[in-house]
Amino acid sequence: MKKYLWVVSLVLVLGLLLSACGGAAAPEQQAPVEGGGASAPAESGGEAAAAPKDGLAPELSVYNWADYIDEAILTNYEKEYGVKIVYDTFASNEDLLAKLQAGATGYDIIVPSDYMVAQMIELGLLAEIDLNNIPNIKNVDPHNLDAYYDPGNKHCLPYQWGTTGIAYNQEVFKDNPPDSWAFLFDPDQAKKWQSAGGINVLNDQRELIGAALKYLGYSLNSTDEKQLQEARDLILAVKPYIKTFNSEDYEQSLLIPGEVVISHSWSGNAANAQAETDGKWAYVIPKEGAMRWQDNMCITASSQRKATAEHFINYILEAKNGAALTEITYYSSPNLAAKEFISKELLDNPAIFPPQDQLDKLEWAQPLGESVFLYDQIWTEIKSQ
Repeated sequence: MKKYLWVVSLVLVLGLLLSACGGAAAPEQQAPVEGGGASAPAESGGEAAAAPKDGLAPELSVYNWADYIDEAILTNYEKEYGVKIVYDTFASNEDLLAKLQAGATGYDIIVPSDYMVAQMIELGLLAEIDLNNIPNIKNVDPHNLDAYYDPGNKHCLPYQWGTTGIAYNQEVFKDNPPDSWAFLFDPDQAKKWQSAGGINVLNDQRELIGAALKYLGYSLNSTDEKQLQEARDLILAVKPYIKTFNSEDYEQSLLIPGEVVISHSWSGNAANAQAETDGKWAYVIPKEGAMRWQDNMCITASSQRKATAEHFINYILEAKNGAALTEITYYSSPNLAAKEFISKELLDNPAIFPPQDQLDKLEWAQPLGESVFLYDQIWTEIKSQ
């Protein structure tokens, strides 16, 4: 969920291009099993990488959200441990799931959100993690561990967390700042904001349908067909006034250049747009409530480099690396030890670290079971009409 990277390497750019074409392609062949030798030294940044240390595999494949990593973390890991990181990106949990269900077996580490973790565990797509190999779990806030979707953290460790709400241009809304999903879902208001400069909504079925459900007074996890049809009709009523369905690069292509004036938004994207525009943008959690989510580092069941994947996850959980993620992504860190290294400006930003009264209005996305097919159907109807 998922923020602009200020300095983007060629690897990440290629990953973005691939994801824009329906998701990055998985490596065609499995790399050597743990500790196996590579036929030639891996290269990174034009320099030959050192031989892998401590019996690590020569290569590790990471499949993450677009623009959701500090590039220096990748290059530092490659230099320190001699493991080449193959980094690809996806745009939604559903894209990630579809890629794995289509038979992609070359990925080692993936970063699904909470409800998708539960679904992937049920489908047997995730390996169990040996927590003895993750000593840096001690750095993680207990509130971010042992979640409903993965009791005991048997399959995943926290990566970043955040909320979903509304980003808005303060110059346009200075006398009437949004406080409700009505600013997106009431047709009269939507028409007004279309005329003022444009509306963006996230191109994400759980997020958009969930927001509509919250506006209607329902749970964002509703599986009631009538309620879901109400949400569909609500979205279709304002669709003519929506400029874009964008959840991949809206921060850079729409918010910062002022191509829209209001957007359904993840908290980190809004916070970064605020920083990049000297405070022009702001973020609010609507009064009806919204989604709280957590993205997680997991190892695929098909990975042949499990020990190396655990080593990399433990590296991400180092305090300074956790801080580096938040400083780049503008999302909340689950890493308590990292807060020592996060700037006060970010720690004090309620869009990044919301106060308890805001957290109390949030709801976790839950697995949908068989109702996922109803969501798929409704999403197809929304996008095709």
